[in-house]
Amino acid sequence: MKFFKYHALGNDYLVLNPNDAPELPDTNDTVRICHRNFGLGSDGILYGPIPSEKADFGLRIINPDGSEAEKSGNGLRIFARYLFDIGKVTTEPFTVDTLGGIVTCEISEGAESIKVDMGKVVFGHDHVPV
Repeated sequence: MKFFKYHALGNDYLVLNPNDAPELPDTNDTVRICHRNFGLGSDGILYGPIPSEKADFGLRIINPDGSEAEKSGNGLRIFARYLFDIGKVTTEPFTVDTLGGIVTCEISEGAESIKVDMGKVVFGHDHVPV
């Protein structure tokens, strides 16, 4: 399996391209891969780009315990940079389909910063999972 490791503002993720691995690692392998002492060490695995009917790219965000996350701001920033590095995007805004919804990403000229629109913050107990 071929991984790329990126970091953003204190988070680090492994990017796994479906062209290099047609399937996600299972839960046990994910736990081993993400382990900080005995694996590669990361906050999770970003699996993409995958096809999406709703956005330019699809992305699955896998936590280090093997569960799937809805969104990760820094994970999305990392994925955006990865897409830029492999020539899939330019500085034009693009969309990414995640379990938590569609997110718009934008890379600045010179790729010095990456903006991700995560949507509005919600604090109400009806909307925040416990």
